[in-house]
Amino acid sequence: MIRLIGYFFGIGAFLVLGVAAAAAIYLGHVTKDLPDYEVLNSYAPPVTTRVHAGNGALMAEYARERRLYLPIQAIPDRVKAAFISAEDKNFYQHPGVDITGLGRAIFVNLQNFGSGRRPVGASTITQQVAKNFLLSADQTIDRKVKEAILSFRIEQAYSKDRILELYLNEIFFGLNSYGIAGAALTYFDKSVTELTIAETAYLAALPKGPSNYHPFRREKAALERRNWVIDRMVENGYVTKSDGEDAKKQPLGVSVRRGGSHLFASDYFAEEVRRQIIQRYGDNALYEGGLSVRTSLDPKLQVDARRALQNALVSYDERRGFHGALKTIEIGGDWGEPLGKLEALSDVPEWKLAVVLSVNDSGADIGIQPDKDGAGKVGPDRLTGHISAKNMQWAYRSSAADRKSAKSPEGVVGPGDVIYVEATAQSGEYRLRQPPKVQGGLVAMDPQTGRVLAMAGGFSYSQSEFNRATQAMRQPGSSFKPFVYAAALDNGYTPASVILDAPFELVTGGQVWRPENYGGGTAGPSTLRLGIEKSRNLMTVRLANDMGMNLVAEYAERFGIYDKMLPVLAMSLGSGETTVLRMVSAYAVLANGGKQIKPSMIDRIQDRYGKTIFRHEERTCDNCNAADWEDQEEPVLTDNREQVLDPMTAYQITSMMEGVIQRGTAAGKVKLDRPVAGKTGTTNDEKDAWFVGYTPDMVAGLYLGFDSPAPMGRGATGGGLAAPVFNDFMQAAMQGTRPVKFVVPEGMSLIPVNRRTGMAAADGDPDTIIEAFKPGTGPADTFSVIGGADQYIPPEDILKASPQANDAINRGSSGLF
Repeated sequence: MIRLIGYFFGIGAFLVLGVAAAAAIYLGHVTKDLPDYEVLNSYAPPVTTRVHAGNGALMAEYARERRLYLPIQAIPDRVKAAFISAEDKNFYQHPGVDITGLGRAIFVNLQNFGSGRRPVGASTITQQVAKNFLLSADQTIDRKVKEAILSFRIEQAYSKDRILELYLNEIFFGLNSYGIAGAALTYFDKSVTELTIAETAYLAALPKGPSNYHPFRREKAALERRNWVIDRMVENGYVTKSDGEDAKKQPLGVSVRRGGSHLFASDYFAEEVRRQIIQRYGDNALYEGGLSVRTSLDPKLQVDARRALQNALVSYDERRGFHGALKTIEIGGDWGEPLGKLEALSDVPEWKLAVVLSVNDSGADIGIQPDKDGAGKVGPDRLTGHISAKNMQWAYRSSAADRKSAKSPEGVVGPGDVIYVEATAQSGEYRLRQPPKVQGGLVAMDPQTGRVLAMAGGFSYSQSEFNRATQAMRQPGSSFKPFVYAAALDNGYTPASVILDAPFELVTGGQVWRPENYGGGTAGPSTLRLGIEKSRNLMTVRLANDMGMNLVAEYAERFGIYDKMLPVLAMSLGSGETTVLRMVSAYAVLANGGKQIKPSMIDRIQDRYGKTIFRHEERTCDNCNAADWEDQEEPVLTDNREQVLDPMTAYQITSMMEGVIQRGTAAGKVKLDRPVAGKTGTTNDEKDAWFVGYTPDMVAGLYLGFDSPAPMGRGATGGGLAAPVFNDFMQAAMQGTRPVKFVVPEGMSLIPVNRRTGMAAADGDPDTIIEAFKPGTGPADTFSVIGGADQYIPPEDILKASPQANDAINRGSSGLF
C-alpha cells in the first residue's frame, strides 16, 4: 500500500514538475517580447490644441483625439470614485489582478454558459492600462497572460494614483473624445470640477462601450447604465442614498459641444491662425501637440467688424434685387422633415431657413426650419410665421436679367420655396433675407504693435471659407496713393508743392495710355494736399513720373504692400494686386510714426508643458524683472523696430489724409469724435471699393467687390460704399474710449498757407490751411508747378493758367479740387 502511494506520489510529482516546466517554458515564451512598461514614464498622448482670444476666451480647438491631460491632483474625488465603482471597486486593494473579481467572473460565466449572454469581464484598471498602452486588443490567451504579468510589474513600479491618472487620461469616451477632461467638455461643456453626480456616472459608464450608450441613439441603455453606476457609487459609500436617488431622476442632459470655432464671429480669424500654426510647426503639432495659443483677437471688435461688413454687403445686395429662392421642396406632407435636412448658415444665427407655405398680396406664411437633436434627427416642433408685404418689398426688383420686377409678394416667392428670414421686433413677423453675392474683407489692427484685433473675411464662413481679408488679391486703387505721396514727401516735396492736374498721355510700345480723373475733368495746378484729398489720378501720375517709378516701387516694397512691384506708371494708381491685411499693415506704419510692424494674429504659443515657444513681442526690457526696488531708474522698453519712414513724413501724410475725411472724397462719410485720417480707393469700372483709415490707436481697412471682379455700378466708390463701413465699425470700436490727437514730431513748423497755391497765406485770406513743414522747408516764394510745360507760373497768372480754378473760386466751391 505504501509502495502504491509512493508510486502515485511520484507520478503526481512528475506531472507537477512537468506542468511547472511547461508553464515556465510558456511564460518564458510569452515574456521574451514583453513590452517595456517603463515607457509609461514618458507618456505623452495626443492632446488638443486650444486657441484663445486676447481676453482668454476659448476660440477654437484642434485635435485628432480630443484630449486634455489632467494630473491626478486636478481630478475630483467624485470622478475617481465613479470610475472605480464602475470598473474596479477593489482598485486600491489588489496587486494588479483582482483574484476575487476574477473568480466571481469565472463562476458567473460558467453559470451563463450556453445562454448566449455576453461573458463577464474581470479586467482591473491596471490591466486596462497595460492593454491600452502596451498591448493590442486581441482576444487571445497570450494577450491576457501578458496583460496580467505587466499589471503586476506596473503595480510594483508605479503608485495607484499614477496608474489611475494614466487610465483616466487615455480611455476613449466616444464622439472623438479621449480622457476625462475632454469627455466632460465634449458631452457637457464643463470642466471635471463642475460635473454633477449624474454626469460623472454617465461618463464612467461610457468606457465599457461608448456606442452602446450613445446619448441620443441609445438613450434608454445609457440611462440604465448610468443609474447602475450611481447604484455602485452608493453601494461603495461614495454617494449617499438620497443623493443617488436624486441623481437617477435627472435626464442625461448631454449637450454635445461642436468642434471648430467656439467664439461667435471668429471663424475666419481662427482658420487663419490654424493655417499659420501648420505652416510654422506642421500638422502633428497642431492636432496632437497640445499647444496653447493666445491670439490678438478682441471679441467685441470682432463682433463689430462682422456686423459692419455684413450690414454693408446685405444693404448693397438688396438694392440690386432678389436672386430667387434657394430651392423648392415638397410641402404636401410634413414640410419640417425636408426643410430640416437642409444646411443653413451656421454662423449667421440671426437668419433662419424657412419654407413658403402660402402667399398672397398681403404677404407670405412660412414654416421655420425645426431644430435637430444631437443625433441629427429633426425635432417634432413646427414653428410658423409670416412675412408682410412691406418686409419683402425690396425683393420686388429682380436681380436676374430675364425676370421682370414684381408688384406683390406673389411675384417674388411661391409655395415650397426655401428662403432665409430674420425675425423682427413684432412677434411672429419675419423679414425676407438672402445671402449676398457681393463680398468683402475687413481688418482692424493696433498700429503700434501690428496685433490684428479683428478680421472679417466675408459675409459668412459657412457660406465660403475663402478669407478675403488675407487671401483675396485685389487692386487697391486710389488707396495706394498715400504711399506715392509719402515717397515724394520723403524726397524733397512738401504738402504745398504744386502739380499740374491736366491731361496726360504716355506712349509705350505703340500703345497710348491716357489716365483720367474719376468723373473726368481737371483742376489745373493744385497742391499735393488737394491731390490726395480729391484723389486726383492725373496729379498722382505726374508726381510718380517726376520722381521715377523705381522710387515708388521701393517704398511700396518697404511698406510691405508688394513683394516685388513692377515699376510702371499705372502701378502708381493702385493697379497692382495686394490684400487687405497688407494694406492695413502699410497704413499702420503711417499711423505709428514710420515704425515697421509685423502683422500678427498670434501673441504667444506655449507647448503642452507650458514653455513659451513663440512670442510676437520682440521689444526688450532689460530691467523689467528686478527682484527688489533699490531706487533704480524706471525700466525702459527698447523699441528695436526699423524706422522705414521719416516720422515727419508720416505726420505730413497723416495730416493730408485728415483732409480726405474733412474735405475730400470721404467728406461726410466718416464722422468720429476724434482725429482720423484715411483714404478712399475705387478701381476701374467700380469693381472694387476701398477705404483704409486710422486714429492714433487703431487702423482699419476694407474692400467690397465680387469674388469674380465685375462692375458694382456707377457711384459704387470707396467714398460711397467703403467709407461708411469704416465709420460704422470705428464708431462702435471707439465707443467709451478717450480721443487721442496725432502727435506732431518735434522740429516741424506749422505754417498757414493758401490751400490752392501752397504759398504763404496773406492776412485775412479765407482759404487758409495750416500746413506742416520739415526743418529747412516752407511755403514757396514763387508759384512753381511740377509737371507743367513751364515750371514757373507767376502768381498773377494763376487764374489764367487754370480757368476751372477761377470758376471754383468765384463759386466759393472746392468741388473741383
